[in-house]
Amino acid sequence: MPERAPDGYATWRAYWESMGVPAEDLPTGAGDIPKSIVDPAGRGPRMWFQQVPGPKIAKNRWHFDLKVGGGRDVPLDVRARRVRAAVDQLVEAGATVLRIKDEPDMGLYAAALQDPEGNEFDVV
Repeated sequence: MPERAPDGYATWRAYWESMGVPAEDLPTGAGDIPKSIVDPAGRGPRMWFQQVPGPKIAKNRWHFDLKVGGGRDVPLDVRARRVRAAVDQLVEAGATVLRIKDEPDMGLYAAALQDPEGNEFDVV
């Protein structure tokens, strides 16, 4: 089912604006449409669909965000520690770290990785 905006926010766009995401980084047009789906029973993973700029240059691929940190209700230092531990395991399994997203002012710690076949994914 589509994921609703966080409590206290009418739309996802309003939520991201409150977090300080620059307007130029937010989607235009259908910005209030949920970009993620969740398991109504709460057992399955959250799946987020990210719109990316630029034309398609290869066959379609999925981009997954692996949510290991526990969400924004968990203190940032705890989430960062969990993300680093998961990244270490994934690197040991063959993934490559592309970049670390360490933005404490936005409450974000995440890592962008690439699997051995070149598919990118994030660990948050």
